[in-house]
Amino acid sequence: MGDPPSDSNAKRPRLIVSLGDPAGIGGEVTLKALARWTPAGQPPLLVGCRRWLEETYTQLKGQTDAPLADPAQLEVVDCPLEQPVKPGTPSAISGEASFRWLTQAVELVQQGSGQALVTAPIAKQHWHAAGHDYPGQTERLAELAGAKEASMLFTARSPQSGWRLNTLLATTHIPLQQVPQALNPERVRAKLDVLLAFCRRFRHEPTLAVAGLNPHAGEAGRLGREERDWLEATLEEWSARHPEVTLLGPLPPDTCWLSAGMAWQQGGRAPDGFLALYHDQGLIPVKLLAFDQAVNTSLGLPFLRTSPDHGTGFDIAGLGIARAASMVAALEAAEELG
Repeated sequence: MGDPPSDSNAKRPRLIVSLGDPAGIGGEVTLKALARWTPAGQPPLLVGCRRWLEETYTQLKGQTDAPLADPAQLEVVDCPLEQPVKPGTPSAISGEASFRWLTQAVELVQQGSGQALVTAPIAKQHWHAAGHDYPGQTERLAELAGAKEASMLFTARSPQSGWRLNTLLATTHIPLQQVPQALNPERVRAKLDVLLAFCRRFRHEPTLAVAGLNPHAGEAGRLGREERDWLEATLEEWSARHPEVTLLGPLPPDTCWLSAGMAWQQGGRAPDGFLALYHDQGLIPVKLLAFDQAVNTSLGLPFLRTSPDHGTGFDIAGLGIARAASMVAALEAAEELG
């Protein structure tokens, strides 16, 4: 692993950025984002392979007219690649690199070198190929931080209306058939507590909406019994303990986010936070509304972590066409919320 900045260097960056899978677009979106975004405090500290980042910069200069930050002007904790990695050609080598870079970045945050962590995308299958069997970065972060569990929330501010979309996932990277077994009253209550704490950053008495698990929220037990057997009672009990909160649900999943769509485009009122019961239930509306603006935010850690709401982009890596809007949003969110 690379060495942290020396004590003689007075710069202590506010944000730490791990550069993701080197075969993907993490380096590109980071260089593009840092050319557009100016931090309020110290510039961020990047964690990755300096030589690879310099080569990425040189290659991109010949392929895009978009502004790029020059790695020579950036602070980088150098964690060299063990073998060369080609854009768009991921492997266990690139997976191992992204795993090491994330681990080093967390250590720097824990040492006080930064106040929040921003992570470029990784590919879980290449972590697995390298021998690191985690469902994703969120679970690795929880382990490194000694947290029982981290919560995954997606937040975005509409460029049209200024309205903020907040969606928390009750379950994350598990197969769909395991979702009913993973859900229970304790989990739903805990996730509502996390969602409430986040939404209170913006409104003291927020409105929260909870999606049902089944089509039409079970339709009184005819399309599934989870809502009738325990979810409705759980929400009533939680709401009674939080009378200052307006709690809606369980709502039919296919209409739960309709008001969010209108508020995103035109403004107006919509719930301050949504609780989705499984991964795609929450991510489909988030990505339809806010693909370039949404930020993956890890809550329940001793530090804030944000990440762009997109993957590694192996199919476009090295072509100079990756959009950096979500990485800019991740940097802005980490600075604003950290």
